[in-house]
Amino acid sequence: MGLLPHRYPFALVDRVIEYEAGKSATGVKNVTINEPHFQGHFPDRPLMPGVLIVEAMAQVGGLIVKQMPDLPKGLFVFAGIDKVRFRRPVVPGDQLIINCELISIKRQRFGKVSGEAKVDGKLVCSGDLMFSLVD
Repeated sequence: MGLLPHRYPFALVDRVIEYEAGKSATGVKNVTINEPHFQGHFPDRPLMPGVLIVEAMAQVGGLIVKQMPDLPKGLFVFAGIDKVRFRRPVVPGDQLIINCELISIKRQRFGKVSGEAKVDGKLVCSGDLMFSLVD
């Protein structure tokens, strides 16, 4: 809770299981049926929305950027997404294991990470995520 600004229902990282300062982070998202989006996405076949999978990846990536001591303090938000691909559905009961690696930091305001989300060792989503410091 102290590492990211997100709160319920938008806190999508349940636990950090690996962290290498300035390089990478691995987080866990336990997908449960009681999450609000499953009421409408979809009632007869609950699927985790792709945008929330990407957001969970961004929150893990944000841990890397937010923890870098030489960057200014402030709110880093999405600045872009590239090459995102969804490989298989994520359903209630799944556990997303999300790994992100820092690609670059530019002008102490922009960060780029590469992320992957897996369930049971199988890739469900991957892509590059960009962050920008908001004044």
